[in-house]
Amino acid sequence: MKKMVGILVIGLLVSTQLKAQAQEITWYSFEEVIDKVEATPKMILIDVYTDWCGWCKKMDKETFTDEEVIAYVNENFYAVKLNAEDSKKKFEFRGREYSEEDMARAMRVQSYPNFVIMDAAMENITQLPGYREAKPFVSSLVALLENFKQ
Repeated sequence: MKKMVGILVIGLLVSTQLKAQAQEITWYSFEEVIDKVEATPKMILIDVYTDWCGWCKKMDKETFTDEEVIAYVNENFYAVKLNAEDSKKKFEFRGREYSEEDMARAMRVQSYPNFVIMDAAMENITQLPGYREAKPFVSSLVALLENFKQ
C-alpha cells in the first residue's frame, strides 16, 4: 500500500512539474533559432529588452505569463530574448558576427520593449514597440499573421 501511495505521489509531482513547464514561453537565443528555422520554418518573435527597462520587466511578469499569450506564441513563433545592451554574447548571422547589441542596432530598435517579427526566411517584417497587455498583444500577433499569410 505504501509503495502504491509513493508511486501516486511521484506521478503527481511529475505531472505538476510538466504542467508548470508547459505554462511558459519557450525562449531561445538568436543562434538557436537560426538552426531551428532551417529545420522547421516558423515565424520569429524577438523580444528586444534591456535590464533597466521597467516596462520590459512588466511584460515578463504580466503579459508573458498569460496562458493565452504563452499558447499562441509557442504555437506560432520561435520566441527569442535579445538584450539590446549585451555586447558580450556573439553569434554569426548571414556570414557576419553580431553581438545582441549589434543585432538590436541592425534591426533599428530604438525603444524598449520592442518586438521584432521575422518571417521564416529571417527577414524583418515589422516591429511592435512598447508595453502590451496580454489580450491586445495576442490580437496584434493574430492580425499580423493573418495579414502576412494573404
